[in-house]
Amino acid sequence: MLAEIQRLARPMRLMEVCGTHTTAICLSGIRGMLPPEIELVSGPGCPVCVTPNCYIDQAIAYCKLPGMIVASFGDMLKVPGTASSLAREKEAGVNVRVVYSPLDAVQLAVDNPLYRVVFLAVGFETTAPAVAAAILTAVKKGLRNFFVLSSHKQVPPALRVLLALPETKLDGFLLPGHVCMITGLAPYAFLPVEYHKPAVVTGFGALDILRAIMLIMMQVSGVAETRLENAYPSVVRPDGNPVAQQMLEVVFEPDDSEWRGLGVIAASGLRLRREYQDYNAEYNLPVAVAESREPEGCRCGDVLRGFVQPPACSLFGKACLPVQPIGACMVSAEGACAAWYRYGQGRWLA
Repeated sequence: MLAEIQRLARPMRLMEVCGTHTTAICLSGIRGMLPPEIELVSGPGCPVCVTPNCYIDQAIAYCKLPGMIVASFGDMLKVPGTASSLAREKEAGVNVRVVYSPLDAVQLAVDNPLYRVVFLAVGFETTAPAVAAAILTAVKKGLRNFFVLSSHKQVPPALRVLLALPETKLDGFLLPGHVCMITGLAPYAFLPVEYHKPAVVTGFGALDILRAIMLIMMQVSGVAETRLENAYPSVVRPDGNPVAQQMLEVVFEPDDSEWRGLGVIAASGLRLRREYQDYNAEYNLPVAVAESREPEGCRCGDVLRGFVQPPACSLFGKACLPVQPIGACMVSAEGACAAWYRYGQGRWLA
């Protein structure tokens, strides 16, 4: 496979859309195996990274209200907002709980009937079905103290916006296997049809990723036609997971959503349908939030658009470290900056 990659080598920039791919590429040293003409860049596929500061600020405002519990996955606590973070607020004594699933947050509401529990719902089509299931469970239990602050996002609209930017220089996409496991292939058919970009769905092992790179290179070089290809058929079915899709359809509907680095993208988010407004934190629990801003000097937005690699940021590995992140991309294990720093591409800075 590496011999074929060497044979097909020519200058090209490929985007691994998913943050899990970014981590796997750094961890396995795939960049070092590729010809120097092949550049891999990260995309807007880390759920923590693309969640904007205004959402963090809103969550912090909630956790300061009396009688409130904010429940979140652990990574979200470390993301700096405009003036603080959930971790810092938790240290100061506010009621922030780390949960491992949305259903854990539902149980928090059951166990704490005198509190209102707000679950921070972030992530893509992969995690949204579990949140939909949690809401349906809350309905079944008749809970009135469980709420969701939704920042769920859908990947395809973000790729459209990215490709429309004049600065975007990409020759192909490695598509996220776990998202496509839910959605199927159809939402990505526009990439080869409208933009003539090779797109290959792949898994997360080193061999999976190398094979996907080879398949994209075959398309770019003309050995194969430009198309959407499923290189992860053991997990991704062409039609995806219809049960999960139906659950999403029942609970959520498309909405405009703000992405770090890409701004507000039409119909790229998921909001609760009117039938489930009783569980919508924004609708039921209005809270004042000051204007949000990004950290000075932080280039997370450029990294998420694939414009630069993490070391191009002057803060990378200096002021911004995994133990003291300034930008969101240095927080999560799926963040490009954290992956570069931890697993090799930034190791010379240690």
